[in-house]
Amino acid sequence: MQTILITGCSTGIGYRAAVMLKEQGYRVIASARKDADVARLIKEGFETVQLDLADSASIINAVQQVIGMTDGKLDGLFNNGAFGQAGAVEDLSREVLRAQFETNLFGTHELTNLIIPLMRAQGGGRIIYNSSVLGFVAMSYRGAYNASKYALEGLVDTLRLELKGSNIHLSLIEPGPISSDFRKNAFAAYQKNIDSANSVHKNTYLAMEARLQKKGPAA
Repeated sequence: MQTILITGCSTGIGYRAAVMLKEQGYRVIASARKDADVARLIKEGFETVQLDLADSASIINAVQQVIGMTDGKLDGLFNNGAFGQAGAVEDLSREVLRAQFETNLFGTHELTNLIIPLMRAQGGGRIIYNSSVLGFVAMSYRGAYNASKYALEGLVDTLRLELKGSNIHLSLIEPGPISSDFRKNAFAAYQKNIDSANSVHKNTYLAMEARLQKKGPAA
């Protein structure tokens, strides 16, 4: 039985991947950021760890737990966890942009660097990254998310070259619109961090707010 760690399993792609892989006979360790989601996943029969990609201590603790659960063996890592920060580039503060990168890039990078030695020791493995179509085609008012995914793709392409001959294989997927809580979470981040009422983009934001609250697939 092969073992895979998946980040961001509360909803969406991460959750569906966890369910499908478990059904196919994989040993799935499904991680989530919130304690309530961890508890729900446990009730559904998953092996689970709490993992917040924006928190180094959480990442280190989660990896230590995974090592204890698997005797240091891990066949796959699915770097799925991420969120979207909407807003015009000129309305993004340094702190807001940093928060986007902490989860979507820096946390993913830190986690991967802790897993690679395990895979080297066992002679190989596979690391899968969930990027986006916005990792190679920019979309207006998605500058923070665009930039984080562009950066992720550059890092992964470089790591792929550097892991040549290690038997550690990298895959990167670029989904388009999907049915998940991505849009709801993006709207919450937008409301928290963007001063739309005092922005020159106010009128555009009004239309964007309506779209972010619309149900259905979202990029």
